[in-house]
Amino acid sequence: MIDLHTHTIFSDGELIPAELVRRAFAAGYQAIALTDHMDQSNIDLIIPRIVKAVRALRDVVPITVLAGAELTHVPPSQIADLAKEARALGAQIVVVHGETLVEPVAEGTNRAAIEAGIDILAHPGLISDEDLLLARERGVTLEISGRKGHCLSNGHVAKKALAVGVPITINSDAHAPSDLISAAFARQVLAGSGLDAASIDSVFLHARKLVEKALGRA
Repeated sequence: MIDLHTHTIFSDGELIPAELVRRAFAAGYQAIALTDHMDQSNIDLIIPRIVKAVRALRDVVPITVLAGAELTHVPPSQIADLAKEARALGAQIVVVHGETLVEPVAEGTNRAAIEAGIDILAHPGLISDEDLLLARERGVTLEISGRKGHCLSNGHVAKKALAVGVPITINSDAHAPSDLISAAFARQVLAGSGLDAASIDSVFLHARKLVEKALGRA
């Protein structure tokens, strides 16, 4: 399992990075990204600490650990600048909290995130055809979510992404150890979203490519 959207105590998660990583390994993970919730108020506090944790764990834990960020409820006009700041501070994976059906995320967040060239647009809700085409052009990956609530639009996202040729990945959006998902369960979620076996295999292959790209930013 490769999971590129998780949270630690540096935002609203329950575990410190070392324990989250250890539990992820025990759950069968091959790679994990620590992507705590951030905006202008805390980005310069959290990313350096996540980077420090990742460096301390590198080469001493049996899974790949990436430093990341999830820009959350950031006004759309400010997403591009904050994504650049996240990269400059050391984020290897930049996620944006998309227009999920279960939260009042500002309209235009999906478009602004895609235009900013972030890595993963999380739980993008009823993403428009125009934004899908732009995501394909900019190489932005859309998330199929394993998290309750955010998963409500998985079928829409999967169907539209496959039709247009936008890459997708599956993440847990874990906030607690019980949120971590196995590869077998991830396959069930993807199948429930309408993907066939070949498409599911391509999702896992793309996740590995995202990890390789992120490692290039280390």
